[in-house]
Amino acid sequence: MLKNLDPLLNADVLYALRAMGHGDTLVLSDTNFPSDSVARKTVLRKLLRIDAGCPRAARAVLSVMPLDSFVEHAVSRMEVVGKPAEIPDVQREVQAEIDRAEGKAWPMGSIERMAFYEHARKAYCVITTAETRFYGCFIFTKGVIPPKE
Repeated sequence: MLKNLDPLLNADVLYALRAMGHGDTLVLSDTNFPSDSVARKTVLRKLLRIDAGCPRAARAVLSVMPLDSFVEHAVSRMEVVGKPAEIPDVQREVQAEIDRAEGKAWPMGSIERMAFYEHARKAYCVITTAETRFYGCFIFTKGVIPPKE
């Protein structure tokens, strides 16, 4: 146990988050996503886990990882097949965690399901969660922490 760190952030996840650089992406996935096979194609080539639902896992990740302010969408969600504008509850809840972490409304982008898989294979890493609801799949882009004045 460490002080001031979310207890869901295990050593493997902390290593990956620290090793990532500006513009690197991570996938936060639900239990139905092909996490292991996709993770083997990423930079890290190893599947990571956070044993909580997606909103809680997102809160843990965002407690230490800044989002990229230089891109249009620092977070994107997997679109519902045939209903790209539909926002399932799990996605609404993750959006609330993003807004809370950033202290303002932070719009989320969307990616068609098959294109999402392609983007995911190019990520730095995949973190699978215990989320059982469908479409609990997101791509986060790491930002920067400015120097102190």
